[in-house]
Amino acid sequence: MNNILALVSASLLTIGAVAMASAQTKPSADPPTEIAKVATVGVWQPGPGGTQVPLWPKDLAILKPDSGNHPEETGNGSPLVGGRAWHWASYVARPTMSVYRPKRKTGGATILVLPGGGFSAVAIDLEGTEICDWVVRQGMTCVILKYRAPQEWTVDKKTGFGRRPEILLALQDAQRAIGLLRHGAARYGIDPHKIGVMGFSAGAYVAASLSNAERRTYPMVDAADREPSRPDFAVLAYTGRLWDRSNAKTDLGLAPWVTISAKAPPTLLIHAMNDPTDNVRHAMAYALALDEAGVPVDLRLYAKGRHAFGMRPTTDPVTREWPGQVRQWLQDLGML
Repeated sequence: MNNILALVSASLLTIGAVAMASAQTKPSADPPTEIAKVATVGVWQPGPGGTQVPLWPKDLAILKPDSGNHPEETGNGSPLVGGRAWHWASYVARPTMSVYRPKRKTGGATILVLPGGGFSAVAIDLEGTEICDWVVRQGMTCVILKYRAPQEWTVDKKTGFGRRPEILLALQDAQRAIGLLRHGAARYGIDPHKIGVMGFSAGAYVAASLSNAERRTYPMVDAADREPSRPDFAVLAYTGRLWDRSNAKTDLGLAPWVTISAKAPPTLLIHAMNDPTDNVRHAMAYALALDEAGVPVDLRLYAKGRHAFGMRPTTDPVTREWPGQVRQWLQDLGML
């Protein structure tokens, strides 16, 4: 257990390094602004405007993250991203979804937001609450998934790269959340046929897995699990874990654990060519595979932007332009 906790701590520092390599309000040649990292034991709360809902019945035994019964913590990453601090939640054993409703509705669409964090933590504001701020301004309901973490991807001795766990806890949580939303559509005032996902980094991989899963990855719990768990649309920002990194750079074959379904929903991918964390080939390989399966897919690539920029505007055009790209794409789909 101590080794696992040490690994998580190291991973959280790595997430900070990713942020350092990503969006800055000044040119990237300028030194990033480091801040002290602080972690506090406690369950993350959504604050005003959000209602946090447990995903699973309290008395139901569910699989635990690698940290076991370690109490949930929240903390800040370093350095600043877009000139501001960003925050995470980790050691999440009882996952939740937090629902944010718009003041005005434009068609009943809902977006389930899947933050990144390398499966070590959940980047709860940079790729969570700040995304929902934008979503509700567009007249849509927004839901943040605080999924179980950490969960390690063990390193394959042959390739040296991480391999997907046989049971992906975040995928189970995402499937459960979609079912709960569809089952409770009348209560939430949403259209059960306009529920999509927006994932970032590790969360984008979960969005891809959710899009292509033919069945639930856990036993049925209640009536919510009779609802379809596939989203109606998907947006993936700076995704990873999809391209087989052992391939030659000219080989855009998928990782061995990735399956593609012709039933996957229309998908929009956003990526920067200079992403140092998740190679742009992950997005390219996935887009080509979806297209081959007959799935409508849009791929928007930018020269610069690096990784983990969220919706914080910087000097890189992608950080200012991609939200508008998403809005137009949703309008074209008839979701807005």
